[in-house]
Amino acid sequence: MATIHVDIVSAEGQIFSGEAAMVFAPAAMGEIGIAPRHAPLLTTLKPGEVRVQMPGGEEQFFFVGGGAIEIQPHLVTVLADTALRAKDIDEAAALQAKQRAEEALKDRGDKIDVAKAQIELAQAVAQIKAIEKLRKIKQ
Repeated sequence: MATIHVDIVSAEGQIFSGEAAMVFAPAAMGEIGIAPRHAPLLTTLKPGEVRVQMPGGEEQFFFVGGGAIEIQPHLVTVLADTALRAKDIDEAAALQAKQRAEEALKDRGDKIDVAKAQIELAQAVAQIKAIEKLRKIKQ
């Protein structure tokens, strides 16, 4: 079975490095699936879940808070603004961040505050979805 090397890095450091059978990522225009020998591509990522399907069939899940992805025929590099293994996401913190962002959007301060609150809300919602998906898989 052909594989593709995957590196997931953020400002905090390297989160994952290894071989995969398939990678799924939340690109700006929608989710993309990346198989070995994929055509070269460079695009931005929105907050969401990156799934790495291992050669044995199991999957690993990661949350990214946006960033960029570079795809080469035998290499995928995810350069994330923030990245966490899905199992390491703090659900209580994500729910609090979502609530804070929703309250900030209700107040409707200046445009910069609204834009920041929208970004924080998108990240918190993506984290919560990643947690829910991980729970379903474990059941």
